[in-house]
Amino acid sequence: MSIQFFNADVAYRLAHKTALRSWIQAIIKKEGYSLEELTIIFCSDEYLYKMNVEYLKHDTYTDIITFDLSSVKHSINGELYISIDRVKENSKSNFVTISNELHRVIIHGTLHLCGYKDKTPQSKKLMTTKENESLKRLQKSLV
Repeated sequence: MSIQFFNADVAYRLAHKTALRSWIQAIIKKEGYSLEELTIIFCSDEYLYKMNVEYLKHDTYTDIITFDLSSVKHSINGELYISIDRVKENSKSNFVTISNELHRVIIHGTLHLCGYKDKTPQSKKLMTTKENESLKRLQKSLV
């Protein structure tokens, strides 16, 4: 059971790693999943753009790409690639701190690994609700 954080082509220092690991694990457990391994990689817009084109055939910038590597049902084994550039830009347009936006993106990817989708208005609404509930839980633990 492990959650690891890495930088690809950016220098980013993540605060509260232990608390974030506990939070992510609690959300995974709450959703009825067990954790095998979760790798979270922070990168630039360009790095993630190239991955988006190569692996998903999407010619767009994005804040996160989630790869589900699980072979066992209800078990989490995955990778989250997060563009720190997009997180910073989105934090400005959403009027939130960079940390808050980063936490939202991390839990968004984690919820994808738990089976949540966001392609329809209804599924997107549920995803947003789950993100907000998860963020409230984190805020309580960081106080």
